[in-house]
Amino acid sequence: MTVLGLSCFYHDAAAALVRDGEIVAAAQEERFSRRKHDPSFPRGAVEYCLQEAGLTDASQLDAVAFYDKPLLTFERLLETYLAYAPRGLKSFLEAMPLWLKRKLWTPDVLRTELGGYDGPMVFSEHHRSHAASAFFPSPFERAAVLTTDGVGEWATTSWGVGDGSGLDLKAEIHFPHSLGLLYSAFTTFCGFRVNSGEYKLMGLAPYGEPRYVDAIREHLIDLKPDGSYRLHADAFTFPVGLRMTGRRFEALFGGPARAPEGPLTQREMDLARSVQAVVEEAVLRMGRHVHAETGEANLCLAGGVALNCVANGRLLREGPFERIWVQPAAGDAGGALGAALVATHEWAGLGRTVHEADAMRGAHLGPAWAPEEIRAVLDAEGLPYDEAPTEAALVDRTAALLAEGATVGWFQGRAEFGPRALGHRSILADPRDRATQRRVNLQIKFRESFRPFAPSVLAERAGEFFDLGGEGSGSPSPDSPYMLLVGPVRDARVDGEGLERLGRVESAVPAVTHVDGSARVQTVTKARNGLYYDLLRAFEARTGCPVLVNTSFNVRGEPIVHAPADAVRVFRRTHMDALAIGPFVVTREALPEAERRPFTAEQIAEAYGLD
Repeated sequence: MTVLGLSCFYHDAAAALVRDGEIVAAAQEERFSRRKHDPSFPRGAVEYCLQEAGLTDASQLDAVAFYDKPLLTFERLLETYLAYAPRGLKSFLEAMPLWLKRKLWTPDVLRTELGGYDGPMVFSEHHRSHAASAFFPSPFERAAVLTTDGVGEWATTSWGVGDGSGLDLKAEIHFPHSLGLLYSAFTTFCGFRVNSGEYKLMGLAPYGEPRYVDAIREHLIDLKPDGSYRLHADAFTFPVGLRMTGRRFEALFGGPARAPEGPLTQREMDLARSVQAVVEEAVLRMGRHVHAETGEANLCLAGGVALNCVANGRLLREGPFERIWVQPAAGDAGGALGAALVATHEWAGLGRTVHEADAMRGAHLGPAWAPEEIRAVLDAEGLPYDEAPTEAALVDRTAALLAEGATVGWFQGRAEFGPRALGHRSILADPRDRATQRRVNLQIKFRESFRPFAPSVLAERAGEFFDLGGEGSGSPSPDSPYMLLVGPVRDARVDGEGLERLGRVESAVPAVTHVDGSARVQTVTKARNGLYYDLLRAFEARTGCPVLVNTSFNVRGEPIVHAPADAVRVFRRTHMDALAIGPFVVTREALPEAERRPFTAEQIAEAYGLD
């Protein structure tokens, strides 16, 4: 039973292939097209998934599954526009041509894009796709399921119970009442882009104070004790407008929205902290309610709000569930996988195998490149390189570079599925140097200096450095394989206010300690992470530190690198010190003098609007 799952036409298009219930491949289209959050039909991802499964074309599939029901979404749009008429006429006129020409004919479009595929097609509701992506790959035979995002068809939040190969969704909250859209409204009001700037807002929050929590609770959202909520819809313009917020927001929060790339003020920091606090409280209340209703010990999460790793960490530490598992591709990309699993287990009725860790294979579900393919790229680029004779030699060489303070691009094995780099398409550095955080942000990532970095840590030593819910520094740490839980850094100290906190972080690993003394942790095991685990062990042997800075291998505004040529391009145009790509190591010192420093700090700041 081979099923291809698809998500597209909104944002973060993706494809996933499931065979007999096992996940064979999954990838986002942005990695192939190099267009961040690409919403178009995922041609590159589909071609890869078919190739990984040994199929020549879509005719060999048993079914194709789509992650939502377009007609239900169209119904919501029409009812919403009618309810708000004559407001929203401009938005209506812009939206309708695309619907009438393409989205209403999604089944025909998909069949055409798949080369005339004429087999079965399964359309899963959006939140069912999210729920399936959370429960079916999880390590639980039974679990409660909670999904929260912006909107899918009508639903914005849903909860239910997964049992074996069944999934029973019991309750929903409907548009325009949306926790995800509330967070996105503040994202755009603070000058960041919706669907990509939410991470920035979460990273900015610890610099502020929760001064606006009461105003948000009084004027924007009615949050009930059971976690249900209603937005005060007249405070927002997103139901029918081309913007998320309007004059009501400006009146509530002291003036117009911050201009994109404009100066960050204390107001934006306080707004970020305040809406983050409200969302965390909502997630905690929802979690407690779902636990009370289901009695389940374990919880699975998906939907865009499940990428809010600060809220996830609080739910694990303060909530009632023993274990929490979050789908690593929790946003719309993961809907492709969820749809394929819905078709497999519910439409086709195949049984489910529960894996002790989970069924995601460490989220390493994307393409890999053979050494000869990488060598051809390096030769074509004229790059000098050394070839490690063994994996052990590669690990030892890279660990030595990191221990000497080098920043290393690490391109190994199959690419990750989801928004996080997990040790296959990563930029790595020593976490013990406080200056690493600013240097990597400004000279390699070309992004704002306030953005935090995440640590990768040997799972067996995670509890010594981070508190994800264990009882003490000597107790086992909860598993956090996908960098989706935030917890306190042990013995961290931070003082000061606002952005001045950035230079006042004290901990054993300051480069991965955020200004509230927390970190977004990835726990690394040999079984799940293979070569990356070996690298952490080698770094630990040299330094005594089992932690590395791990950030995604890309620069600002671009997707994570996909092919070897992408990695080489990023290496050449940044201040990265070395590139470990397959068995080959390239160092900046070995480059011609003219290529060693591609940009000055002033040029970077001017090009990207950085301070």
